[in-house]
Amino acid sequence: MEKQIGHYAFIIGVIIAVVLGLAASQLPGTAGAWLASVLVVLGLVVGFLNVSGKETKEFLWVTVALVVVAFAGKSQIELWANVQLIGSYLTGVFNSILAFVVPASVIVALKDVWALAKGEQ
Repeated sequence: MEKQIGHYAFIIGVIIAVVLGLAASQLPGTAGAWLASVLVVLGLVVGFLNVSGKETKEFLWVTVALVVVAFAGKSQIELWANVQLIGSYLTGVFNSILAFVVPASVIVALKDVWALAKGEQ
């Protein structure tokens, strides 16, 4: 059951990250901040419930790659500003992906360090 909740949280998180990234410039007031907070919470849920055991190393490698690429994309604001029509949307998507993936990867990494310290691996 926990595994299923984690899978749904991951799918919902990715969908929200993409939608939030695409709609970030059009959201009124604090709606963007609330949705970003939801992404962080979903990332924590995924980290706690979705990844364990053999999946840990692969998940961490994939999230490290994803975070590096998203951070690099996010930091190139001048580059994306020059991309017609979709540049601002790409920046928003990168920010949203970071808000979702970073908390999940931190939790999974801490769980893995804990398991290593206990001698379970």
